[in-house]
Amino acid sequence: MNAKQIDRVRRFNRTVTECVGVLHDHYLGRDRPIGEARLLWEIGDQGRDVRWLRERLGLDSGYVSRLLRSLETDGLVTVEPHPRDRRVRTVRLTAAGCAERAVLDRRSDELAGCLLEPLNAAQRARLVAAMTEVDQLLTATTVTLDAVAPDHPDARFCLRSYYTELQERFETGFDPAQSLLPDAGELQPPRGLLLVARLYGEPVGCAGLKLPPDRAAEIKRMWVAPHVRGLGLGRRFLAELEAQAARHGCDALRLDTNKALTAAISLYRFYGFQEIAAFNEEPYAHHWFEKRITTSSSE
Repeated sequence: MNAKQIDRVRRFNRTVTECVGVLHDHYLGRDRPIGEARLLWEIGDQGRDVRWLRERLGLDSGYVSRLLRSLETDGLVTVEPHPRDRRVRTVRLTAAGCAERAVLDRRSDELAGCLLEPLNAAQRARLVAAMTEVDQLLTATTVTLDAVAPDHPDARFCLRSYYTELQERFETGFDPAQSLLPDAGELQPPRGLLLVARLYGEPVGCAGLKLPPDRAAEIKRMWVAPHVRGLGLGRRFLAELEAQAARHGCDALRLDTNKALTAAISLYRFYGFQEIAAFNEEPYAHHWFEKRITTSSSE
């Protein structure tokens, strides 16, 4: 980053907030600020847990509580404890809340139309394409990577999803019992680690690293949920695992993969992995890769 980039980002932020009316207390001409309007939109027709709303919007619990109290006072939402777990509170729109959300949706469409109307067809296409790319890039910045235990619920969810996808994509199907799966101890310190990616608090990917004392570090079980592919999470996983391996004094990083995973194979090659002879007896592998890495002087 440099000062010019920072300045451009700040200028973009000012332009967007002005164009969409964030600076006004009466967002879209209604008697509520944008925070309350956005909350109504996120609650939706089915209702949402308060915890999910906090995670989705990146807001602290106190601020969300104040917004919900205001919406409750106006008769737009109800907040009730879950019947099986009173620690979980569920927010639902009332009939008045649904009507208010419909008005906000209609006025949001009108605002979007007003932004596009002054432009010619080519300019509209450019603006929409640019907005799509910005939306994707900004979404990528909200993804977090955390090391978790292999038995963490988010890790189990990602691994189950990974195995299900392999079952669908491999010519022979996929049976975890037949694969060379690392045991739980191999994916947690000091023998390794397991990273989970989360978007708005929801698990959307995982990647494991084995750190055997006498062999190259090995990447295992890297998976990214289909709906977030394109955000660069695969490269981000590889970069973080390489950094971790380097910090542990490893000079090489290895992995194996199946021929059906063509996008993954292209990613590995792009990232600097070279195909090598088989280094294990993984029955589902057709390709084995290695990348030489520079060890960190801090370890």
